[in-house]
Amino acid sequence: MSNPTYFEALKWASLFIKKHQLEEESGKFLLLERQQWRETDLLKRYQDEMPDAIFLQFKQDVQRYSEGIPAQYVIGSAPFYGRTFKVNQDVLIPRPETEELVEWILMDNQQVDDISVLDVGTGSGAIGLSVKAEQPNWQVTVTDISAEALKVAEENSNQLKLQVELLKGDLLEPVRGRTFDIIVSNPPYIAADEVRLMDQSVIDYEPKMALFAEHNGLQIYERLAEALKQKKVKTKALYLEIGFKQAKAVKQIFVEAFPLARVTVKKDMENHDRMVRVDFEGSINDENGNL
Repeated sequence: MSNPTYFEALKWASLFIKKHQLEEESGKFLLLERQQWRETDLLKRYQDEMPDAIFLQFKQDVQRYSEGIPAQYVIGSAPFYGRTFKVNQDVLIPRPETEELVEWILMDNQQVDDISVLDVGTGSGAIGLSVKAEQPNWQVTVTDISAEALKVAEENSNQLKLQVELLKGDLLEPVRGRTFDIIVSNPPYIAADEVRLMDQSVIDYEPKMALFAEHNGLQIYERLAEALKQKKVKTKALYLEIGFKQAKAVKQIFVEAFPLARVTVKKDMENHDRMVRVDFEGSINDENGNL
């Protein structure tokens, strides 16, 4: 018996996935990502018979996804800001809204050729490495408390041929005493009582250390504010991803810690408050606004 065509295989996958009440379009994602194809590559092959090896792998991938494993973990990679990043269960799957945080940093600093950036809690390295790829002259340092996560970031750094400094440690401790033009972080910010709102696959497979924070999800923002107030590290600007209900609370943390700073909340494409920028002119810097 001959194998199905790519079109027939995708139709089967869609129906199979639908029975498990999951995203039907994930079948196409699994195939494209596994083969490293674009949509046009698939269209050219729609009526071609699937080779044995590809068909077998595709069936296995669809089965694993239908068991609840996130598609990105099934494949071992995820797209982010135009590039492919290795991911596994030691790191969060990078989300589209985080691309908007990268974009904000790049837009704010597009006229600057040489600045230093610190990515705190880098995970797969998606933020720091994307910034470095877009601005090769910038000096980028990435940190994470997890040795396993940092290993994934290092593999992505090597794969993308991007030179960044990788340091292990908690928040700002690995760079204590240093100065950066920009600090960026997508920290754990989910409160314990928000578990009921999350997809089961996220709860089951993504690292809880990178998801949840105490004090209603605000603990890491509070710790960052305190560390910066104590001048453990100096910076001109801090960019943060936040939970869509946290804008008021996160803004208040930094307004109280740095009365002279400018705190800006930015919405994502879904019109949710999703990002915060803190400009530290005249706060943790000296009275002239200099580092």
